[in-house]
Amino acid sequence: MSVIAQKTYQSFPEFYAAYLTGHSDRRSRQLHFLGSTLAIIFLAALALSGNLWWLLAAILSFYGLAWIGHFGFEKNRPSSLKQPLYSFAGSWLMYWQMLTGQISF
Repeated sequence: MSVIAQKTYQSFPEFYAAYLTGHSDRRSRQLHFLGSTLAIIFLAALALSGNLWWLLAAILSFYGLAWIGHFGFEKNRPSSLKQPLYSFAGSWLMYWQMLTGQISF
């Protein structure tokens, strides 16, 4: 079990430093990126169509692919189980940093 799953963090910067250590496997980061990208696309489809099935698709892609990365490659528990708000924010910050080249794919 990773350190991030065991400790409760009091600040986002402290959490995010540990969050990144829980995403050291490139394949896991790639799955996170794909899941987040699909979630954005599915939320756009929801906005355009009003069909709530797109919301389910967004949630499943966002969390499903990330959890595959954690259980399959990182061999750790997703931080969303312990600190869901920090984890959600961390996912999007990591996504942005990958998109802008600050973190490698």
